[in-house]
Amino acid sequence: MSDLPFTLDQLRILKAIAAEGSFKRAADSLYVSQPAVSLQVQNLERQLDVPLFDRGGRRAQLTEAGHLLLSYGDRILSLCQETCRAIEDLQNLQGGTLIVGASQTTGTYLLPRMLGLFRQKYPEVAVQLHVHSTRRTAWSVANGQIDLAIIGGEVPPELQDSLEIIPYAEDELALILPVFHPLARNAQVEKDDLYKLQFIALDSQSTIRKVIDQVLTRCGIETRRLKIEMELNTIEAIKNAVQAGLGAAFVSISAIEKELQMEVLYRSKIEGVVVNRTLSVIINPNRYRSKAADAFMKEVLPQFSTYKPPEDTSKAIVEPVEPLSLEPTPSHPGGN
Repeated sequence: MSDLPFTLDQLRILKAIAAEGSFKRAADSLYVSQPAVSLQVQNLERQLDVPLFDRGGRRAQLTEAGHLLLSYGDRILSLCQETCRAIEDLQNLQGGTLIVGASQTTGTYLLPRMLGLFRQKYPEVAVQLHVHSTRRTAWSVANGQIDLAIIGGEVPPELQDSLEIIPYAEDELALILPVFHPLARNAQVEKDDLYKLQFIALDSQSTIRKVIDQVLTRCGIETRRLKIEMELNTIEAIKNAVQAGLGAAFVSISAIEKELQMEVLYRSKIEGVVVNRTLSVIINPNRYRSKAADAFMKEVLPQFSTYKPPEDTSKAIVEPVEPLSLEPTPSHPGGN
């Protein structure tokens, strides 16, 4: 076979149809006409001499050959994007793209501040932030769609051997109360007091809720005994509900710094218990890492951690010693 029986455009079309579930929606997402999409698929099937879609149902379903081509096509398109970014790097950070991933809490409250600092120094670099569940984010790093990510949950077992997982910082899960709650008068509360409170939590099926429950359990708090009076679907909604006096909650300390400064929420200490989770940086050591990603890891990540940067920054960021803050730590003499 002297010539390839497909083009990159055809692979992009195949991927769009599989993602959108129809030829029309795929055409709309690619800003081309539906007849143009249909013609490309017909040409592709003729060149490969196999059907790629079952056309009997309302939704475009891939055949076995279609799934096989899509699997390889994803890898081909990913390598093409990687190639383009490597070439862009030749401009020495006068262009190019930095793509960072994050789980929900870190992506909402921590990463925007970090990326803002990066943009101040490298305004010519295009920056993208992808906020998804830990699992989806880890797969995006593994597939080369994201340069690096900061996550608060556990990497899926099937990816732990292929990704480099670097402990980055300790994030405290703080107990918050309405400022007028009776326990807000106390310097700290007993662990048994928790079982008397009414709690507001995320939906029990949410990834963040599961992570919080796992961390509380490791700290000796019996989550099944906590009275969950209300379930909401965002951290912001939970904070507002606590502020309104509807209950207590456990949230990341990084999510409430503004409210604590304004004194509209009360952060309560639990006697003998500090509820921490470890935030990790994940990278794929087998993928090309752009100069932008290297600059972000070396110049920005250490500023938001209390780690001491080691000589070999490709192997670790720094060792955590206290809870993470949204405020960058002051620069130390002699280096970043």
